[in-house]
Amino acid sequence: MHVYGSTHVHGPQSVSAPHHGREPAQAPSAGRAPAADQLSISDAGSKAAEAAGLVDQVKHLPEVRQERIDQIRAQIAGGTYETQQKLDLAVERLLDELG
Repeated sequence: MHVYGSTHVHGPQSVSAPHHGREPAQAPSAGRAPAADQLSISDAGSKAAEAAGLVDQVKHLPEVRQERIDQIRAQIAGGTYETQQKLDLAVERLLDELG
């Protein structure tokens, strides 16, 4: 329906009226496959998803035992933290993980 001012109102028009100036849609060529939909995620989107995953991991970490951290720092500073037993255990765990 076209409205030209308040006195010139045209009635409803057919949906199948001729459309001048339009070219008919062409069917895809027999030798060419139709284009497929594609999705690409920008680097920013990938980084945002990765950051969201890291935040989720941090939320599930156990709480920090500050007194234990302070105790170990004192042992390291005093040179008493590294013992032969701890080094043997660390090497054993490393070999288990590698093998």
